[in-house]
Amino acid sequence: MAGSDRPDGPATGGVQGTPHSSDAPVGPVVPVDPVARRRQGAALLACGEVTLRLASRPEVAAAWDRESACAGMSVGGLTHHTLAQLGHVARGLAAPAPADAPVIALLDHYTRAPWVEASRRGEVDPEQNRTDDEAARVGQEAVVAQARDHLEALPELLARRRDPDVIHIPWQGWSLPTTEHLATRMMEMVVHGDDLAASVGLDTPEHEPAVVDTVLGLLTGVSLRRHGQVALVRALSRPQRSTGDVSAF
Repeated sequence: MAGSDRPDGPATGGVQGTPHSSDAPVGPVVPVDPVARRRQGAALLACGEVTLRLASRPEVAAAWDRESACAGMSVGGLTHHTLAQLGHVARGLAAPAPADAPVIALLDHYTRAPWVEASRRGEVDPEQNRTDDEAARVGQEAVVAQARDHLEALPELLARRRDPDVIHIPWQGWSLPTTEHLATRMMEMVVHGDDLAASVGLDTPEHEPAVVDTVLGLLTGVSLRRHGQVALVRALSRPQRSTGDVSAF
């Protein structure tokens, strides 16, 4: 399954993300385009609204203490984990990035993060699962209300000028351009929204095209680096010659 930017990522794979260096090459970091930034911000807000509606469903409340589709994590913990993405964005936008933190590109983020390889080896992070389960003990109403507060704060935070226009990821030790950081959070909400819906027998919610384009672009880019272009082209167009799994994580 998709991996996780611990402490904020898909809940059944990966280990705690810590400041980490890698010998992997770092691609060029493209300056943030203001128009693209506004569009990405609007997509994030729309993604958050869809995710909040799902998290507010009575089926989620009824299953709150049951195990979710993410093994070892309750439905409540998964809900908290999914909605926490809005808080991560709000806190990242509210604080300047450290001047000495490297700024890396989106796909380099997934090359360097320790949880990615751990997730691909099938390793899980019981400590993170426990952390989210414990945070969910306040109940659905409180978890959703906190996320709603973060979502309502985001338009003003997104409108602020940032120089440089990057968001720091403290548990990794590096920063991402703001638009690329928003893409990572949308991916987390979309992937975990599917997990949450599957956990309680609901249809997976669909998102606006701008959200889907961003998330599929991210997942395709990570998959391409992992499997190569031939495997991806065949999987998408020539299943009779497919080499098998092309999962990003």
